[in-house]
Amino acid sequence: MSATLAILTIGVVPLREVLPLLTEHIKEDQITHVSLLGKMTREAVMEEYAVDDEEEALITLLNDNQLVEVSRKKVERDLQSVVEVLDNQDFDVILFMSTAPIKGLVARNAILIEPQRIIPPLVSSIVDGHQVGVIVPIPELMKAQRSKWQALQNPPRYALANPIHGSDEELIAAGKQLLSEGADVLMLDCLGFHQQHRDLLQKALDVPVLLSNVLVARLAAELLV
Repeated sequence: MSATLAILTIGVVPLREVLPLLTEHIKEDQITHVSLLGKMTREAVMEEYAVDDEEEALITLLNDNQLVEVSRKKVERDLQSVVEVLDNQDFDVILFMSTAPIKGLVARNAILIEPQRIIPPLVSSIVDGHQVGVIVPIPELMKAQRSKWQALQNPPRYALANPIHGSDEELIAAGKQLLSEGADVLMLDCLGFHQQHRDLLQKALDVPVLLSNVLVARLAAELLV
């Protein structure tokens, strides 16, 4: 029997870029995509996942192509419920496609891949002491990014460029800023960044560029062989 894969996301995540990496090893009809908030209206999301006083907020993209702040506690609670449902449906691998600092997800049977837990040490081993420059899509994510990359030997440099509402010129300018600050490897750690963004930076700046969604998709693909 062929392996089955469930891709779990919080909000809207374009999967067209990562599907070819996965379908090298598995038929597309054996891949299921479940989004916690992706099919909900903004009004319904705000009713169910509004950030209460003193709660930590997460930022995610809704189907109106706009960002929203939601309660991390409520999202974690309901993500775990979805993981349990998928686990009971006998998926072999559950790929949680998110760069959000989600904790506490547990699968009893399936292999659960969590980028937040896997990507920082993986990138640390890849760059091996090189100076990393991280391109962040919005200022509101800067705090979480600084916390995320504490495992790197050298504290990263950071610059802003938005993959959805920004331009190619702004992305290249962010890359140039990081290179001027000493970075010799760039990291695109947002699910809105795709391989064309990586290719654009590599061609314009002649620098290695890591793309977190490709790293995690390749890891998932290896488990589907």
